[in-house]
Amino acid sequence: MRNKKSLWVLFTLLLTLFLAACSGGDSDTSGEGEAEGSDSGSSQEITVSAKSDIATMDPSLITDSVSFQWAGETLEGLYRLDKDGNLSEGIATDSSVSDDGLTWTFTLRENAEWSNGDPVTANDFVYAWQRAVNPETGSEYGPYFLGGVIKNAQAIADGEAELDELGATAEDDYTLKVELEKPIPYFESMTVFGTFMPINEKFAEEQGDAFGTEADAILSNGPFEMTEWSHGEGWKVEKNDTYWDADTVQLDAINGQIIKEVSTGVNLYQSGQLDQTELNAEFVDEYSTTEDFNVAEKPYLYFFKFNQESNEALANVNVRKAISMAIDRESLVDVILNDGSVPAEGYVPSNFVNMPDSDEDFRDAQGPLVKTDVEQAKELWANALEELGTDSVEIELLGDDTGTSKDVLAYYKNQLEKNLEGLTIKLMEVPFNERVERDQKSEFEMEAATWGPDYVDPNTYLNMYLTDGQNNNMNYSSDKYDELIEKANNEYAQDPDKRFETFMEAERLLLEEDAAVAPIYQDSKAQLLRPSIKGAFVTATGPEYEYKWASLEE
Repeated sequence: MRNKKSLWVLFTLLLTLFLAACSGGDSDTSGEGEAEGSDSGSSQEITVSAKSDIATMDPSLITDSVSFQWAGETLEGLYRLDKDGNLSEGIATDSSVSDDGLTWTFTLRENAEWSNGDPVTANDFVYAWQRAVNPETGSEYGPYFLGGVIKNAQAIADGEAELDELGATAEDDYTLKVELEKPIPYFESMTVFGTFMPINEKFAEEQGDAFGTEADAILSNGPFEMTEWSHGEGWKVEKNDTYWDADTVQLDAINGQIIKEVSTGVNLYQSGQLDQTELNAEFVDEYSTTEDFNVAEKPYLYFFKFNQESNEALANVNVRKAISMAIDRESLVDVILNDGSVPAEGYVPSNFVNMPDSDEDFRDAQGPLVKTDVEQAKELWANALEELGTDSVEIELLGDDTGTSKDVLAYYKNQLEKNLEGLTIKLMEVPFNERVERDQKSEFEMEAATWGPDYVDPNTYLNMYLTDGQNNNMNYSSDKYDELIEKANNEYAQDPDKRFETFMEAERLLLEEDAAVAPIYQDSKAQLLRPSIKGAFVTATGPEYEYKWASLEE
């Protein structure tokens, strides 16, 4: 894709001059008299903020939320999620499953096209899924999502089977047959995730290593197509006129602008150059009573990962329990964040998934498994120091380098050093992409990590910590935990009640007994959002925000 930096700079300059002219040359940053937005008249174009650059638009290689967001707007798989979290039609128009739950057959629509005019076919899914598990591709999520799910996917990823042995077959151009290793109750929900997106084989092979790295090295079959990408600054996606449901798409374009500092985003919003930007505690009280204030609730968990091999102290369970109990979660969300986030009570978030055949939330049924208890934390810490034969411990805490993250990291450091005598926390603040890379390579001691669901099922959180699991990366291993997750996903795969009971037992083991991780808070994002933007919503999985149904109203 061509580098559009000069065009992006010119666009921003012209937009600023235009807005200044419309307002008589004065930009209102006082909060009195909201700007009308980054576009005027009947234009259906918005500009939103992003915390980092897109790492890649190659669905086989994406691992971060920003990349998933924009791949999710430019690509479409078998389904999309609607505003109620239900599966809505994507490329698939119908599906059926065998009585044993092992074979799925999807009928694909015949009016879906790529942005170059090629038809979207069953082979585009077969090629993409084969590519995701091909060891030569180097996909992290391919083996993680398809392995143990699609027949022979893990064997292929391990180099023990050929690509054409994958259980995904194009019966004809518009019939996709998928064979599973075992019954997967949530399989259709998984297909919303970015790794399951189709790829046009001819185009990808022509692009080679450049595929997904520039705007002209991307092909779209979704509501929007990327037309500009100025690395380090931002990008632009425009309505994809070849999309099968283009009549539903009302926005002409969405501009993504990288904003690392909240204050910068607020200033740009007030001057009309942004239509959405996140807020932190510093700005929430100022804007909470305005019509632009919006809280987006999400099933995203923020937690500590403890690498048990990188630091001797973190191999001690009392150290891990003490750290978890020493953090005042209420003060964190009420004072430091002040954005609608809530203290975490477990590893599976609240308002995410219900118990089988019930309206009862999984989190409510399980009850709280983590708490703040400074006195007990001190006792556990004293025991830990005695077991370690020392009176002092230093731990490096890895986290992001953005404004809000820095505030939270400073809070963690203060809490832990104040409540656990002899503990020194060394902060390691790095760009988001670097933190993700270091996580993948297990190059951290303690990490302020995040996780959002990849499908609507407790397994998307709890299977992370299987021994040698793809997203474990912290050297936690428990035979008992492995056995419980294995039972939930195999022996009880078609017995929902026993399956969820087993997930609950596994979660109790993970947190109450082993303290393998320490859930801290469940995310909500306080933001400024133009009231004129209608129909944009947060999704449980897939892109964080969905803009297919969004529009600007006068």
